[in-house]
Amino acid sequence: MASLRRAEQTSAAAHVGVHDLIFLGHPDGRVVADLSLRRDISRVIRHVRPNVVLGQSPERNLDRIYASHPDHLAAGEATMCAVYPDARNPFAFPELLEEGLEPWAVKELWISGHATVSDVVDVTEHIDAKFAALLCHASQHPDPEGMQIRVKAWMADTAQAHGLPEGRYAEGYRVVSNL
Repeated sequence: MASLRRAEQTSAAAHVGVHDLIFLGHPDGRVVADLSLRRDISRVIRHVRPNVVLGQSPERNLDRIYASHPDHLAAGEATMCAVYPDARNPFAFPELLEEGLEPWAVKELWISGHATVSDVVDVTEHIDAKFAALLCHASQHPDPEGMQIRVKAWMADTAQAHGLPEGRYAEGYRVVSNL
């Protein structure tokens, strides 16, 4: 399963122009928000030194159960902990200092799948690439047509709820300052 999921993600990323992927090696279906995952995400943050990190909400959303996969929730929790306090804290994971990875403070965390949306990004011009990428995850979508209908409706609702004109699609985020 791991090699299949890796191939699906690599193909999906290519559809949206991403070619430099980092796989952390945590097993599909068994991701846990533990110190190991927090350290691995902190390592990437310290290496890449981004101003913004995108992450999944760690909170279960009963209105959109598809956003509440246990792996996604665990990854969201570990990402939040890595952004604050781990990646910026010189005392967290001293082995990262030994690897030459200095602490780094991310400026913002953009959380997807959160019940409270503070900012939206109009993605209408990229909708075809988004669905081409999502469809690469064939092992995860037993009903690809139904998935597209649900996701398009959700994105249209997000756009309209935040003042974009009808016919537009948006991704919603809860943006958290980390300064």
